Amino acid sequence: MGNRMDTKTPPQIGPLLAQHRRAHKLTLEQLSTQSGVSKSMLSQIERGEANPSFAVLWSLTTALNIKLSELVEGAAAQRQDDQIEVVAESQLPKIVSTDAHCTLKILSPPRLAGSTEWYEMEIEPGGALDSAAHAQGTMEHVTAWTDGLEISSGDATITLKSGETARYLADRPHCIRNLGREKARGLMVMLYKP
Repeated sequence: MGNRMDTKTPPQIGPLLAQHRRAHKLTLEQLSTQSGVSKSMLSQIERGEANPSFAVLWSLTTALNIKLSELVEGAAAQRQDDQIEVVAESQLPKIVSTDAHCTLKILSPPRLAGSTEWYEMEIEPGGALDSAAHAQGTMEHVTAWTDGLEISSGDATITLKSGETARYLADRPHCIRNLGREKARGLMVMLYKP
């Protein structure tokens, strides 16, 4: 992945430490007493004005009854949330049908699999993406970028024009077929029922 996150900057644990302290309903003074870390040092850490040593972190996490990894990894995760992840096209996984007429490029991040997934879809002329029923309540949304995509779900069948979106139940056998003479393209989004 072409992640452009800066790994040289240490995670800011101060705000996360303050969240844990408040969740335990402790004042700065109470946490200072329990941890042995001075109130002024604790205040500076929470405001991001001081970088605590390992010994200080150990004392604070022990007093809060949390793992050191929770604090460090949680702060690192917060830092990642402020970043923009860039994935090169060559790094996007592809699913190709056995007859090579249909290609799905997986655009969604792996952590969303089984929840919300989206794909760039290409179907050769005459090709069809036949699918068995997905989990109960699953919906598919297909936006056609070209004319000629036919969607079937259960007993219903429609043909999309470029720019149109079809939304349908995918918890039954369904099919996306290219009726045109050119390669059909579109965006498919799958939403699984929680």
